[in-house]
Amino acid sequence: MRTFLVTGGAGFIGSAVVRELIENTGHCVVNVDKLTYAGNLESLSSVESSDRYHFVQADIGDAEAMRATFEAHQPDVVMHLAAESHVDRSIDGPAEFIQTNVVGTTVLLEAARTYWQGLQASNPEKAAGFRFHHISTDEVYGDLEGTDDLFTETTPYAPSSPYSASKASSDHLVRAWQRTYGLPTLITNCSNNYGPYHFPEKLIPLMILNALAGKALPVYGDGQQVRDWLYVEDHARALIKVASEGQVGETYNIGGHNEKANIEVVRTLCALLEERVPDKPAGVARYEDLITFVADRPGHDVRYAIDASKIERELGWTPAETFESGMGKTVDWYLANREWWQRVQDGSYRGERLGVLT
Repeated sequence: MRTFLVTGGAGFIGSAVVRELIENTGHCVVNVDKLTYAGNLESLSSVESSDRYHFVQADIGDAEAMRATFEAHQPDVVMHLAAESHVDRSIDGPAEFIQTNVVGTTVLLEAARTYWQGLQASNPEKAAGFRFHHISTDEVYGDLEGTDDLFTETTPYAPSSPYSASKASSDHLVRAWQRTYGLPTLITNCSNNYGPYHFPEKLIPLMILNALAGKALPVYGDGQQVRDWLYVEDHARALIKVASEGQVGETYNIGGHNEKANIEVVRTLCALLEERVPDKPAGVARYEDLITFVADRPGHDVRYAIDASKIERELGWTPAETFESGMGKTVDWYLANREWWQRVQDGSYRGERLGVLT
């Protein structure tokens, strides 16, 4: 049994990691989350009663809180997922992204380094097994010009948005702490995630919920931006495998082998809803009729695509879900869990109303 300290464990990907660890391993989890607008403890209702799960509400940028958390819980592995992650929000307000993703990561790295160096003196065996796993994004690479190129672990960084620039900065910091101080780090860069418990401002849940409400389905530009879609539970399993078996100092790209244009994703969702919810809102003949093309986002990357051959070759991970199976599961989950997303939309999951992007 090991103790995993998961930052951002109440977020979309973080909660999937926590659920996977508690439900399918014997490990303990310490979930550290500030509970910003995207942090939702209701996403962890299935595991919150476990005696192997502990929650700490804290900001990763709070040095004293991080020091105290490491001291109290003595983790074997840090999985750092806490981040501001919405591109549109980063364009409107970049400073918060720099504070959390760059400054917060620095504070966490220093807390981890101090803790690990203390272990080297007091418990060398535990120190030798300690890992700091930083979870990043394929957006740090910018975009791909051709239709056949793929992002590899050695692709040069060329971030396009304040969000991706802040994540690129945090990646560089993690590598620097490994090179300078010897901190045993790993980095993963993933493609676009989707699946259960996804915050409704993101493309896939936004399209599902808007369609159910008979609202417009806004698609940037011509909708031809291509993304590689990764089912979140596949990603969670990959992250735990990297944290447990990955080689210190290495980077692993994680993708779903599902390159799809945004407009294709939206039309797939509309088709799934036609099958599952044929009774539409008043005035809607077809869900697809709700698609509305809007002005493109500034600096919008055209194509992302991941080469995930390294993690497959070295660690034996491959995604279990296809695009079709994962999208079907996602639509079914939102249809079966209306209370979860309705509480997000009206803000009651935080005890207040929020201006959810619709």
